[in-house]
Amino acid sequence: MAFVGAGMLYTGMDVEPVNEAEFNRWYDKEHMEERASIPGFLNTRRYTALVGSPKYLNLYDTESVDTFSGPVYQKMLQNQTDWSKRVMTYFHNFHRVVGRIDVSVGTGHGAVIGLVWINPVTGRQDELRKWFTEVGFAHLMENDDLVSAHILESNPTLSGPPPGVEGSTDAPPADDWFVIVEGTNEVAVALACQERFAARIFEDLGNATHVNFGVYALRCAFSKDNGMV
Repeated sequence: MAFVGAGMLYTGMDVEPVNEAEFNRWYDKEHMEERASIPGFLNTRRYTALVGSPKYLNLYDTESVDTFSGPVYQKMLQNQTDWSKRVMTYFHNFHRVVGRIDVSVGTGHGAVIGLVWINPVTGRQDELRKWFTEVGFAHLMENDDLVSAHILESNPTLSGPPPGVEGSTDAPPADDWFVIVEGTNEVAVALACQERFAARIFEDLGNATHVNFGVYALRCAFSKDNGMV
């Protein structure tokens, strides 16, 4: 349960092929290290889609969700570098979700993640958390190819596009949740998501709607203590 109470930022975007080289160079050479240096940030991770969209998915782990309302992060958010300002104009199908991890199992990060986007029914969030704790995540870590799983619950106040970046017509509503399953290979992660968190399961439960699903492979990660890994 090491991730419970932690904060997380999820961003996802597509970029036109003509801009991808600069986009990836900016992310790998400036943006990840810059964000990892902020007090309260633990690491930054980048993934590329194997299945689903958007093509690029990025996760930022923090000590708590309060990190995102802190003065250092907010100053950087409001004062992007010139390179950041230029590259951010390349984004489309852009998602930015800030939230808290309230349900989590396992302790590691995986080379592959599954992302299941769901929309909880208003007033039934506690029931849904209980289901994930007692059923959805139950015995999940007995699979040797899975290392952790979490629920990212969006914070409506902190989520949404930063200054200078337009949103997307299919961007997540401010109160949506994301199931994140981390593992060592694509097949294990995809099967876990499809078997446990398929649309029909949430239809039967009646406490959430399944919106989207994707599988992503690690591109690179940056740790505050160890740099690029």
